[in-house]
Amino acid sequence: MMADVRKLMEGAVEKISPAKAQEIARSLVTGGGKEQVQKTAHELIEWSNKNRERVKELVQREVRSQLKGLGVATRDEVDALKKRVRELERATGPATKTAAKKTAAKKPTA
Repeated sequence: MMADVRKLMEGAVEKISPAKAQEIARSLVTGGGKEQVQKTAHELIEWSNKNRERVKELVQREVRSQLKGLGVATRDEVDALKKRVRELERATGPATKTAAKKTAAKKPTA
């Protein structure tokens, strides 16, 4: 029985193949016919897929939370900043670039 439970838990984490699902279903269904084994195998595949998706979402949520806690900007925030910089560059035009070059060219006097 523990081996069956272990197989079910492995199926919850990894992608379960139809053959593996049928193998697990056969070990779980006692006295069931081919239809019962196929039905159980199908349910195991669905269960495995749902659990993998849940684990994936949980990990993604935790990663987002940790990054937010560290103060790392999201892609949307960085994109918004890039857009704002482009708008400001267009609004100020080339005069700002020329002024920056002149300021950098001046040398302090002793």
